[in-house]
Amino acid sequence: MREVFDCDLGCPIQNTLQFISGKWKSVILYHLFDNAVLRFSELENKLPYVSKRMLAKQLSELENDDLIVKKVYPVVPPKTEYRLTDFGRTLMPVISAMEQWGNAYSQKLAHQTT
Repeated sequence: MREVFDCDLGCPIQNTLQFISGKWKSVILYHLFDNAVLRFSELENKLPYVSKRMLAKQLSELENDDLIVKKVYPVVPPKTEYRLTDFGRTLMPVISAMEQWGNAYSQKLAHQTT
């Protein structure tokens, strides 16, 4: 588990960012909020611009931080599923706020080009 920072103002943000920082972690969480369970291949399809190695690294970090749980089925080829933990679900308001901001920004850009 990660360290909880005890420092000056801004630490609540730092404490949040330590879990969702990383180029693709927030995007992975966003897709897991939309889908209760996703296989590795499904995540690859949703993030086609992310290398297999980077996706595996980000998933491993999310798992180490207890935000997601990984289940591996003993079949050939291997079947791996990811789902949010209860702790991971507590980030839903944060990810939802990011989605709302992103949608508003996209609309702003669309209006600027017309």
